[in-house]
Amino acid sequence: MGSQLFRVKSIDTLIADADQPERRLKRTLGVLSLTALGIGAIIGTGVFVFTGTAAAGELVKYPSLLKAPLLDVILHGSQALTTGRPGAGPAIALSFFLVAIVCGFAGLCYAELASMIPIAGSAYTYTYATLGELVAWIIGWDLVLEYAVSNMGVAVGFSEHVNKLLQGLGVSLPHYLSAPAYSPATGWAWHFNLPGFSIVMILTGLLVIGIRESAEANTTMVAIKLVAILIFVFAAAKYVEPSNWKPFMPNHWQGVLTGGAIVFFTYIGFDSVSTAAEECRNPKRDLPLGILLSLGVCTIFYVAVAVILTGIQPWKSLGNAAPLVNALHAIRLYQVERWVTIGALTGMISSLLVFQLGQARVWFAMSRDGLLPGAFSRVHPKFRTPHVATWVAGIFVGIPSGVFDIDTLADLANIGTLFAFVLVSLAVLILRRTQPERPRAFRAPLVWLVAPLSVFFCLILMAGLPVENWIRFVVWLAIGLVIYFSYGRRHSVLEATPVRWERP
Repeated sequence: MGSQLFRVKSIDTLIADADQPERRLKRTLGVLSLTALGIGAIIGTGVFVFTGTAAAGELVKYPSLLKAPLLDVILHGSQALTTGRPGAGPAIALSFFLVAIVCGFAGLCYAELASMIPIAGSAYTYTYATLGELVAWIIGWDLVLEYAVSNMGVAVGFSEHVNKLLQGLGVSLPHYLSAPAYSPATGWAWHFNLPGFSIVMILTGLLVIGIRESAEANTTMVAIKLVAILIFVFAAAKYVEPSNWKPFMPNHWQGVLTGGAIVFFTYIGFDSVSTAAEECRNPKRDLPLGILLSLGVCTIFYVAVAVILTGIQPWKSLGNAAPLVNALHAIRLYQVERWVTIGALTGMISSLLVFQLGQARVWFAMSRDGLLPGAFSRVHPKFRTPHVATWVAGIFVGIPSGVFDIDTLADLANIGTLFAFVLVSLAVLILRRTQPERPRAFRAPLVWLVAPLSVFFCLILMAGLPVENWIRFVVWLAIGLVIYFSYGRRHSVLEATPVRWERP
């Protein structure tokens, strides 16, 4: 069994499996569509919601070691008891920039692997080709958590902005149909976030209909939300009060790092470009470009928003679910507020769309390898999309979106993504040693420096997350291992046809 757990699937076999007619996806995406997918995933709830949370910090109802960052507990023990997390203040712009550098290191690693292994599944597929089946299962299970929880958080933010837009029109949804059932600050209540649930299910239907239709809709929404952000930046810049930027780092580097751990959620998405590899016309060229271009564009927009937002309002007032909209309301830019609300809603919809696409493709890839039931790798005979995986992923995300609050969801998504980045960075180094002769359409520069730095900084950001999220993460992985050993290992294609597998 041990040899099976750590045997790898050759890259050539991965590519051959993707060409099976009954499981072949439709190739329609180019570099513009891929870049738009990346921007669509990255710029969503993050810029419109978490900028405020990270700047202002968080308070919790019941102080606990579980709410303290893991690094604080390791360094200070019981003295790390916390009532929340310190805000970055105006230095949230610095947090965005530093996190972008970390994501840039990981992005270079993703770009190299995507050009070598243009197969759906992203980090799951890359680890299967380098670290073996067990590690691939762990990262695949982790990606399910990343994409699902990310979308749950986006759906909650979408609901908040729908409420803001309706209130501006003189309409209010009942609180019990627009608020999550659980929040750390208030506990449980008999509520359900109906707007969040509904938008997930609508987009699930669109994804089943076709990838081209989904990509075209996403590109349009990306254009709308980028225009909305530009309107915010240029209109609000005239109302900046430099005194709001002082002190720039009110909670020193601890606040900057904690803010970085929170806003890392906002960068989740550039890796989702690689999940569409099998639907890309020229993946070896276009995938690396899509990953790196989307990351670069979004970094510029994020830093600009952070600088302006903390300049027009005191940083302590930004801790709410719609900081941009509320800040504009406070300075009476009501017309701009409406445009930004529309842009925020559009941005969140596009983010939901891309993450639902990514999650279904991961399930599709794992099912094709036998690690999940075969139904998940069925392709619709007309639309050529993995319809079963898409519908199940929609339900898996939609129901929790009506139950949980946005901050709880963000931290859980962060830790899963960081873990994926660590393994992808290691995978690049392994393939450089084991298969140096294999053609690479893109090579990460200074890879023996870039990849280790990616691993190091990702681990630092993981250490800045609360202990309770580490516990949830470990529990999630434990559940995944139970499923793997009870189902996945026995149904694995590796187990059935060992001759098709090889060590790197």
